[in-house]
Amino acid sequence: MTEAVSEVLSRFTTFRLGGPATDVTVAETRDELIGFCCAHQLGLTGEEPTGVLFIGGGSNLLISDDGFDGAVCVVRTTGVTTIEITTTDTRVTAEAGEDWDDFVAHTLELGLSGLEALSGIPGSVGATPIQNVGAYGTEVGELITSVEVFDRVAGQVRHLSAVELEFGYRTSALKRAQIAAGTPQFVVLSVTFDLKRSEQSLPVRYAQLASALDVEIGNRVSATLVREHVIALRRSKGMVLDPDDHDSWSAGSFFTNPIVDDADALPAEAPRYPVNDPLSGAKIAGKTKTSAAWLIEHAGFSKGFSIGAGRAALSDKHTLALTNRGHASTSDVIDLARTIVTGVEDAFGITLEPEPTFIGCALDG
Repeated sequence: MTEAVSEVLSRFTTFRLGGPATDVTVAETRDELIGFCCAHQLGLTGEEPTGVLFIGGGSNLLISDDGFDGAVCVVRTTGVTTIEITTTDTRVTAEAGEDWDDFVAHTLELGLSGLEALSGIPGSVGATPIQNVGAYGTEVGELITSVEVFDRVAGQVRHLSAVELEFGYRTSALKRAQIAAGTPQFVVLSVTFDLKRSEQSLPVRYAQLASALDVEIGNRVSATLVREHVIALRRSKGMVLDPDDHDSWSAGSFFTNPIVDDADALPAEAPRYPVNDPLSGAKIAGKTKTSAAWLIEHAGFSKGFSIGAGRAALSDKHTLALTNRGHASTSDVIDLARTIVTGVEDAFGITLEPEPTFIGCALDG
């Protein structure tokens, strides 16, 4: 574990935003990460709930321009292990600090399928169960069997099953506990997935991906081919990290797709998608998901929209991404986000919910 030092937190976020912190530690092993957690247990040191910040890939963080006044742990733990469960099923465990897309590529190299539609997503493995990361018809909650965590209240390592994790759309028990406490109660140490030994992908579920592959929804194709097309689609939207592309200086999709109880209240032409249980796959009655990007566009906000000096703007490729055009501040992004939320609410009566975790800042502040 590196000695705690002063850093500018923009170094660790894909938004390239975030002010200074004076107590930054990099944990490169599981023991170092557990050691940091032990030194910062909840209810033991008397620290305020905002006194500790954990950073993985930094792809889902919006950190204040004032930085963070507390201890910061950058999680850089690595390691992947596999266990053959049957001739067709393999259990794969990855340490929290593993780069997510590198991990996905590694599973495909091992001849395992399941994660291919989640290719190209920036961030770390440890962050994926917190947010129940999903894309192109797949969510990690479908494939995770357990998560190993350090419980900062109990002061011990625990294994949480998929049922205990209570996955939902872009949420989990881990995320809900973090929101309730104002700080992570459960720090992810490793994540375990059950994957199939197959060259074939999961059934293609997403219309845009099916169109790109020239197949019908529900078909299976080469998992490697799915990965290639997903990365191409993400790149076309500025959703693959590129230091030379300001459209990728973001936290990806800034708003979650709204889930409504009354689909009839949506505009007739608004997209409608079923809401499925991530574990059983069963449709949840009375719930309808619509497109945040569609709402943003039809509220009058086009690609590239900006306010003020234009330092923060909607992506030139995708209206769901708020981007740093190279010299933005976190305040610039907040101001832009507020404008979008107000415009959509005025137009459709739907309040967009941000997807990133806000540190030291808020939309309603």
